[in-house]
Amino acid sequence: MPTSYDIPQVLDRREGPHGEVVLRRHGELLQIIVNGCFLMDTSDGRSERRLVDAALDALDGRGEPSVLIGGLGVGFSLAHAAADPRWGRITVVERERAVIDWHRAGPLSALSEQALADPRTRIVETDLVAFVNETCDTFDALCLDIDNGPDWTVTEGNHGLYSAAGLASCTRMLRPGGVLAVWSAQPSPEFEGTLRNAGFQQVRTEEIPVARGVPDVVHIAVRPG
Repeated sequence: MPTSYDIPQVLDRREGPHGEVVLRRHGELLQIIVNGCFLMDTSDGRSERRLVDAALDALDGRGEPSVLIGGLGVGFSLAHAAADPRWGRITVVERERAVIDWHRAGPLSALSEQALADPRTRIVETDLVAFVNETCDTFDALCLDIDNGPDWTVTEGNHGLYSAAGLASCTRMLRPGGVLAVWSAQPSPEFEGTLRNAGFQQVRTEEIPVARGVPDVVHIAVRPG
């Protein structure tokens, strides 16, 4: 683990469509920094894995459900989904080419190599908000993790994803009885209310303890069907 005197080493720095994206090593950890804002690292991953499991647990036992993972990040959610034979098609939407490159032929490949080689996996390089609003594809589960939460977005344009209009698009993408799971660094009672107002059922927030600080959470909601 990093110590107080460790100095982060920048492994790659790029200008993407939404600003600067940096991959750096801090001790044994790999960290992704977006426009100077810490996004995630390889220190734990239990809440990112729980995001995927919570969605599967909330489904109705249908065979080989399809899942959309919003945000590749350090690859915890993708790797966990691909390790579970119960999932069918696994689609990952990632807007930053740099992040995709770090997984395909860079330092993050150790976490995602097997998942990327899985024939169920497809990577789509595009903005998740645009994808949600424009795609005609449908899924059994949406697992979204592109921000620090509905109340703490990485870029301003992401706010729309958690609005009534954004949730209407998510509903359209979900098959009847499908599950929306949203990762957050903190609970959002306001977002819970927006989910209910958008017609979702079985809305709940699950806390996942982390090594340091307040628990991460997963917001879970089910489309009626």
